[in-house]
Amino acid sequence: MWALVTVLVALTTVFWAYAPAMHGGFLFDDTFQQFALPAASSPLASWIGPVRPVLMFSYWINSQISGQDTYSFHVFNVLFHCFTTFLIFAIVRRLVGRLTGLPNQTRDLLAAFAALVFLLHPAQTESVAYIAGRSESLSSLFAAAAYAIFLYRPRAAVSWVTSAALLSLFALAVFSKEQAIVLPALFLLTDVWLNPGQAFRAIRGNWRLYLPIAAVGLAAVAVFRNLIMSIGTGSGGGSAGFGMKDLTWYQYLFTQFRAVFVYIGTFLFPVHLTLDWDFPISKTILDHGSIIGLVVLAALAAAAWHFRSRFPLAALGYFVFLLLLSPTSSILPIRDPVAERRMYLPMLGLLLIVVDCVSRLKIDRKVLAAACLVLPLVAAAVTHARAEVWSGPVPLWEDTVRKSPNKARDHLQLALAYYDQGSFDRASAEYQKAAELAPPDYNLLLDWALAYDGLNQPEMALAKLQQAAAMEPTAHVYSQIGMVYGKRRQWKEAMEALDMAEKIDPTFAMTYYYKGVVHLSLTDFTAAAAEFAKALVQDPTLQPAREGLAQAQQAQRVQLRRKR
Repeated sequence: MWALVTVLVALTTVFWAYAPAMHGGFLFDDTFQQFALPAASSPLASWIGPVRPVLMFSYWINSQISGQDTYSFHVFNVLFHCFTTFLIFAIVRRLVGRLTGLPNQTRDLLAAFAALVFLLHPAQTESVAYIAGRSESLSSLFAAAAYAIFLYRPRAAVSWVTSAALLSLFALAVFSKEQAIVLPALFLLTDVWLNPGQAFRAIRGNWRLYLPIAAVGLAAVAVFRNLIMSIGTGSGGGSAGFGMKDLTWYQYLFTQFRAVFVYIGTFLFPVHLTLDWDFPISKTILDHGSIIGLVVLAALAAAAWHFRSRFPLAALGYFVFLLLLSPTSSILPIRDPVAERRMYLPMLGLLLIVVDCVSRLKIDRKVLAAACLVLPLVAAAVTHARAEVWSGPVPLWEDTVRKSPNKARDHLQLALAYYDQGSFDRASAEYQKAAELAPPDYNLLLDWALAYDGLNQPEMALAKLQQAAAMEPTAHVYSQIGMVYGKRRQWKEAMEALDMAEKIDPTFAMTYYYKGVVHLSLTDFTAAAAEFAKALVQDPTLQPAREGLAQAQQAQRVQLRRKR
């Protein structure tokens, strides 16, 4: 009965905690995903490819349910988080039972406490409230399911049936996000830990698992390696991979010697949560105290191994934490060295340490139970506040800029959010700050110009557009120049700019749309209709061109009647 009540209260609490973000729109990387683009209406086959097919299938289901209404996406994210939480309860319960001599009631209480902290910890918000964060939670769901089956298998030696189930879940986890590649290492670590003095025998007894999973793991490494190399060396660089020219594997490793402690600190004191950490890169082992981080990590590893008999759960938790964090916190360079979503499943290791420490407190069980309830409720309140930040682009980027004021990217994103809101003055101010922090590129100048246009400052808009055109003479920028000149009724200059845009790229639909607008303003309805028709040939979905064509044709009919 109490178990059922606890589950219902936990479900109610987690949905309350994430309620502010449940109707939030697509944010940041969401806007580049297929579910947020016109291609969302494409058949399933176009969604499924070599990159995270299981994740993309889950997005396709949401797209079928609600189109671009984000509510079902958020509900799925919370449900995946709940299922993973149940598995965390089962995993902690099993490990506490195997590694300690605690009574069953205490074991269940501590496992429930760990699960509630996992469920409601504010550091999990990025993986749950952020639709693109699903890659983390879905991959972790399958990985946790595999680990739970591994721990609860009926016999010490893995059977073929169990092996097949573990391999299937391993594949689902990897094809949701590649970081699950460390799952076989987690199995090995657990076999070593739970069988002191007989680890080799235990591993050899599980050959039905380790031989096939080694083959699958090598294949997954090959796929993962090709993926990260292609991402890192693609046009324009990329955000991850060994091909990143400005961030080597060893510089990233040096940086991660410090970043690991950010994750630990965030777990213990989640007061500085942010989407975009301003975390400097350590170019050498001496930069920013990286060598101190390495020494402390090594000392903690040595202590965990030395005291593994006395503190088996905490020692295991330390190695589980580092192992699960290793795909993103070791030698694979990633543009952002710190991201809160990366500690989603690695939090399991930290929870094992906490459970070991709490289990040694000499306090009354009722007092312990009350404390184990109060802390998750406090965490839920903080998570609720954090979910409000994730409710829309403006609060998200205002929060991020406040915590990372020296990152040009964050000011740029805030400017875009203000622009979409119609706050052109605030957008322009943020573009200015971004340009002061880093040399403005083509995209910043183009967007900045549109903000000035919204403020009815055409001279400033044209100045920024001409700067952008000097960097990259594209059809887009010249069409915007033509648009601004057209608003000023400078028809000659407008048509010159639009002719240049057409010369650069004859397939750019907006060029013909703006030409149609110019001709419409000059009451040349026949020419206007022809230009709008050209725009629709290039982009049949361009609704403004369709409306312009209808307006031009209607004006032609009126003009013809008057002539009669």
